[in-house]
Amino acid sequence: MVRKSLRILGIVLVMVWTLFPIYWVILMSFKTPIDVTTYPPKFIFKPTLANWANVLLGKEWTGTHYETVKTDVLHYFKNSLIIASGATGLAVFLGLPAAYSLARYKFRRKEDFAFTLLSFRFAPALIVVFGVYSVFQGLRLYDTYLGLILIHQILLLPFVVWMMRSYIAMIPVEIEQAARVDGYSWWGMFSKVTLPLIKPAIAATGVVAFIYSWNEFLYGYVLSGDKVRPVTPSLLGFISYERVLWGQMATAAIIAMIPSILLSLFIQRYVVAGLSFGAVRG
Repeated sequence: MVRKSLRILGIVLVMVWTLFPIYWVILMSFKTPIDVTTYPPKFIFKPTLANWANVLLGKEWTGTHYETVKTDVLHYFKNSLIIASGATGLAVFLGLPAAYSLARYKFRRKEDFAFTLLSFRFAPALIVVFGVYSVFQGLRLYDTYLGLILIHQILLLPFVVWMMRSYIAMIPVEIEQAARVDGYSWWGMFSKVTLPLIKPAIAATGVVAFIYSWNEFLYGYVLSGDKVRPVTPSLLGFISYERVLWGQMATAAIIAMIPSILLSLFIQRYVVAGLSFGAVRG
């Protein structure tokens, strides 16, 4: 009984530790600038929708009425949606055949190739990003959707290949051999036998890759201007040398979290199935 109570207490503490920052950001989005900076912090206050009106509608509360102001949060949100979707789709499209080859075929230095692909993630981003910036300037890819999609898919590709390789390796090769004996071509076998079996794995890998691309900060900040800047680095726009717009920043941060949360909930059963499918069998 004591052990069960301690386990429950531990779970509650972990949940509080994990969810309290999100809860605090939500509170900040409904606070006035005075309430945000008040010490000690206020948990009970008169909520305001001024921050949401500013971020979503371009309206700023002056104390007596709303004035129209320029806001680009929804534009940055659209940019992130385009970049993350494009990078994830391209990484899965390119990574799936590579993962299948590494899982099914034998060739010289296969493991060396797989490790080299994974090692692309080892280099510190601060070292790589300045060289990439110079290349992008020369190729006119700076501040373009194509440029950010390409750099994001390079970041995602090693993860996609290694994840999908482990999932494909879990499928008994005899199933594919039986399909070939029944007269299926390689493409027929792959599309009608292998692909349906790894759909949960593709969903799990795609969700994690999308969330990583959505939350990526450094490359989106250095390699883009106002035209295609993603929403995550755009949050720095609420910080100036004069003031920090904490309430509006909190509101924009909540909006930035919504796609990842909704996507995870919408295909949760595929994610769980995919992650369990790739588990090590005892």
